Amino acid sequence: MRFLRYRKPSGESQQGWVLDDLIGLVEGSIFGEFKRAELEMSLAEVHLLAPIRPGKIICVGRNYADHAREHEAEVPEVPLLFLKPPSAVIGPDHPIILPPQSNRVEHEAELAVIISRQGRWISPQEAMDYVFGYTIANDVTARDLQWRDGQWTRGKGFDTFCPLGPWIETEFDPSDALITCHVNGEMRQMASTRDMVFSIQKLIAFASSVMTLEPGDILMTGTPAGVGQLVDGDLVETAIAGIGVLRNPVSSETSP
Repeated sequence: MRFLRYRKPSGESQQGWVLDDLIGLVEGSIFGEFKRAELEMSLAEVHLLAPIRPGKIICVGRNYADHAREHEAEVPEVPLLFLKPPSAVIGPDHPIILPPQSNRVEHEAELAVIISRQGRWISPQEAMDYVFGYTIANDVTARDLQWRDGQWTRGKGFDTFCPLGPWIETEFDPSDALITCHVNGEMRQMASTRDMVFSIQKLIAFASSVMTLEPGDILMTGTPAGVGQLVDGDLVETAIAGIGVLRNPVSSETSP
């Protein structure tokens, strides 16, 4: 099933479910009890929002060996975790804003895992029981600031640096799904989720050994090789087979 969030022409935001090109309202919490209304609106009638408002966004660095090599970095022996702030989240078609502090902002196409329930010290064998579904993410990064600072909060944390969408897919096999990223129609990234260094099960287990996972938390699973610069006027299309396509234009921000 696919769950999404959307805004009607009236400006009201809603949670819904989608089948083909039709949307129905969802009442209640998708992580608890909820009721689905009949399909009544077309996708074309609404503006899609980020499909989830995460409590926290846990990210994994260098989880594809080719990406580590393109930055002349070693593959970590254990998952390399960092966080992005929830204020970085945007939805489909919302612009990625290039901050004036950076001279090089890059795209990073990723599979994002949505956590379904609270958990701590989760074993790899139980990890998939804590997965609600999956969505597409773009771990937008101010690369020059990331390298300059030596830690990643600023380079990864600007507003609009976490596009998510277009929906949450609950019936998805993450073991061998194709991830691609196109910029202005040009292929930049292409790999399979089978190329991850650490599996989703191991990532959930490791993250939960550090912090309690909560319903609605997002675990971003790392990006393949091929990351590249974004400039004003670009259109980024991040796609995962079996989920869909997340599109975001790119705009510059003027320094105040």
